[in-house]
Amino acid sequence: MTAPRWIIHLPTTLTSREGATILATALRDSLDHISAIDFGETTLSEEDRQFLRTPVWCDARIDGAGRCRRRDGHDGPCRSR
Repeated sequence: MTAPRWIIHLPTTLTSREGATILATALRDSLDHISAIDFGETTLSEEDRQFLRTPVWCDARIDGAGRCRRRDGHDGPCRSR
């Protein structure tokens, strides 16, 4: 049995999903070197509807390359970089 993982909920003052996606992308790009953060499972939610989460990126694992870095629901093949 593995230890439970912890989730960090990071509220923002942003008022659009696109703005929150841009911020999530900037955080991923600047903190991607920290192996304790799994950006592949990043989701967004409205402040008052946190139970309804929207994935930011495709969550597919790519052999030897981590996870796909394209937006959720993308067309075409997955890419790691």
